[in-house]
Amino acid sequence: MKVSDILKQSNKTFSFEFFPPKTEPGWGNLFKTIAELKDLKPSWVSVTYGAGGTTRENTHNIVIRIKNEVGLTVVSHLTCVKTGRDEIKRILDKYQDAGIENILALRGDPPAGQSWYTPDDGFKYASELVGFIKKSYPDMCIGVAGFPEGHPATPNRLLEMDFLKAKVDAGADYIITQLFFDNRDFYDFRERCELAGIRVPIIPGIMPVLSRDRMAKIAEMAAGARIPARLQRAVMRAENDHLVGKVGVHWATEQVRDLLDNGAKGIHFYTLNTARATLKIYEELGVSSSEGLLN
Repeated sequence: MKVSDILKQSNKTFSFEFFPPKTEPGWGNLFKTIAELKDLKPSWVSVTYGAGGTTRENTHNIVIRIKNEVGLTVVSHLTCVKTGRDEIKRILDKYQDAGIENILALRGDPPAGQSWYTPDDGFKYASELVGFIKKSYPDMCIGVAGFPEGHPATPNRLLEMDFLKAKVDAGADYIITQLFFDNRDFYDFRERCELAGIRVPIIPGIMPVLSRDRMAKIAEMAAGARIPARLQRAVMRAENDHLVGKVGVHWATEQVRDLLDNGAKGIHFYTLNTARATLKIYEELGVSSSEGLLN
């Protein structure tokens, strides 16, 4: 099923993101996590690429396996970085043949230590990738990324919004945001989208802090995510990482509660391939599945 159709049918959606594991045991753990989270009745799930498309084939295999074996609607990430049109077309043909109808179109990041470059027959911007997919595969549903705290490559926030609108104008059906820890950033972003004439659904992305090391990695990897002082103080106060996880889950739960109370179209959970935190958030919200969050 297309995400665009799901968004039309439901006033809120709840989705989970996974990434391709790097080890053989990780594959078993990933599908154990997916099986556990399936009981929460997600609207859909998504699967990422590694930087520079380094896990591309694993992403393809996981996406098709989720569709065929698990029976969930699945979205595959697709990036421009280091990838020409012929390769993009090969990937999309494969998905089309497998019945995959949903793509999250991204510019992408280069592998560590490498610079970003565009192949001669490639795409420099995500908006170009969106336009190519919409023209060549009109039945594909396309999501794109938004950045409530700003994109690090575009310090000019007005220009950043122009770039986002270009993706929507090229054919994007919805926006999923980068993670954030202060809901005021999301509400401001949502309002700026409205001022820019962006009318597609905007779904906030949430990732709980589960350890001090994870908090440091989030700040580094997630476009320089801002850690509010109150959250940082609570994490520093916690006596061990088990208690840090409790702090992080509580913070994320309150974010979700506030977002839903203030008209968010749903929540996209960055799961880090583990079920525990997401299951705990649902428990703290007092529901056993996403159906309980629709009211």
